[in-house]
Amino acid sequence: MEITFGQIAGFVAAVAFLILVIYLCLVLIKLVTTLKEVNQTVNTLTNDAHSTLDQVNDLLEKVNDLLADVNGKVKTIDPLFTAIADLSESVSDLNHAGKGAAQKVANSTRMVGNVSKLSSLAALGKKIFSKKKGKSSKEEI
Repeated sequence: MEITFGQIAGFVAAVAFLILVIYLCLVLIKLVTTLKEVNQTVNTLTNDAHSTLDQVNDLLEKVNDLLADVNGKVKTIDPLFTAIADLSESVSDLNHAGKGAAQKVANSTRMVGNVSKLSSLAALGKKIFSKKKGKSSKEEI
């Protein structure tokens, strides 16, 4: 039995093909394992997403209830803020009127001070005039 180069080449090709098939089988086994893990991860994420969405929906319902409650309370407080704004305006008007009255009092006080100075000056003049008159009547005697 003689072995030719063609037979040797065929045998080498068959062995190479067998190694390639074994390698591809190992790669496919790893690929299947990886795909199973990916599938499990996707299932877990899907379940977690559903759970999270349920919690978010519950939270949104609570937030909507809370917002409705706050809006109701704000509606009851609005008249208070309106009253405070009116009171603030009244206090501002009163302050303005008080400043005007204080200005008038200050002007009156200045005038009274001027009158008081004039009165003091007149009294002094009268005193001097009385003394001069008293001297001139003594000189006539």
